[in-house]
Amino acid sequence: MKKTGLLLITGLWLFLSCSRDPVSFSVPAALPQAAGMDAGHLSRVDGIIWDAIYAEDIPGAVLAVVRHGKMVYLKAYGNRQLIPDTLPMTTETVFDLASVSKCVGTTLSIMQLVERGQLRLIDPVDSYIPDFQPWIDPETGRKVRITMADLLTHTSGLPAYGPTEELIEHYGSPSPQGLLEYICYCPRNYKPKTDHVYSCLNFITLQHVLENITGTPLAQYAQENVFDPLGLQHTTYMPQGETLALCAPTEIQEDGLPLLGEVHDPLARLLNAGNSGNAGVFSNAEDLAVIAVALLNGGTFQGRRILGPMTVKAMERVPADVKAYGRNLGWGRAGSWNGDLFNPKTVYGHTGYTGTSMVLDPETDTAIILLANRVHPHDDGAAISMRTRVANIVAGSIIK
Repeated sequence: MKKTGLLLITGLWLFLSCSRDPVSFSVPAALPQAAGMDAGHLSRVDGIIWDAIYAEDIPGAVLAVVRHGKMVYLKAYGNRQLIPDTLPMTTETVFDLASVSKCVGTTLSIMQLVERGQLRLIDPVDSYIPDFQPWIDPETGRKVRITMADLLTHTSGLPAYGPTEELIEHYGSPSPQGLLEYICYCPRNYKPKTDHVYSCLNFITLQHVLENITGTPLAQYAQENVFDPLGLQHTTYMPQGETLALCAPTEIQEDGLPLLGEVHDPLARLLNAGNSGNAGVFSNAEDLAVIAVALLNGGTFQGRRILGPMTVKAMERVPADVKAYGRNLGWGRAGSWNGDLFNPKTVYGHTGYTGTSMVLDPETDTAIILLANRVHPHDDGAAISMRTRVANIVAGSIIK
């Protein structure tokens, strides 16, 4: 298993470093007032972010605000690195997106397979992973199979996470197949669609479904079919070269140095070797703004399409059979990250453990990308209050 994992890393490194699209695209800039926003009110975000830096909740951040397909605010604050040296934050800084990877990497890739007829949301997982076990009623023994939609909406019944150290002891590191074996047989905590537990295991399962269908690692599939078609220059799994040089480090390790260009999430790093459905994408605010505009524009950016309008609309909706749990397909509906003012029936987005967040509101054609490295140098920072306040200011600045 260790040899297989290392070969996977090497192969993906060669692929990702040699096959970048030379054509780059960016969201055109505009003044806030040209996009129907009050510039003076919008600038209040600066104080909120600096307060979080002065409180040592975060070392720095990058904020991008997009409206009507234009970049109306793009600014860097503080530092991207404090150890071993202090380096200033720039708008180009590349962040470990953590669970925002679930959206921009795994979900967009899976939804492409849906619209291409390669899988259905109602398909049972065991159609693609034969050893994947159903939920079994403890009283009657009745089996209920878990579906793709159950994974995407976190209503599958799978546990939230896996016992990383135990898995490494049992399977070695890395061991993608060992982790998958654990997921196939681990406890199912409730009947699908009857409860909601946010689970990284759901998206690691989706990773393997995609890989079994396409015969391609998730990292390679997303690069070829999502990131490169949009002309993204610094969005990738396992960054190399210039992208690696732009990375903000995360948590200090036992050797006294922080992780740099390696995914922070333990399952993604230690079991899946960076190619993982739950985490592993690195990106910056400008690239994420392109993704946001594409989604707010029905899946197309400057003539380049990654999804069709009907597919994007499907992601914007909360499926009727899980409406009580407020989860879109692969995204979240209305949390602390979107503040108090955006319409909870239209706004959607996601956060990442490292301090990242992405908010999209189709009703106002607005997106907020706030990237804050709260796990550097130690995993003791905070970003929740800052996200809410920034979202409120952005919403409050919309005047027409």
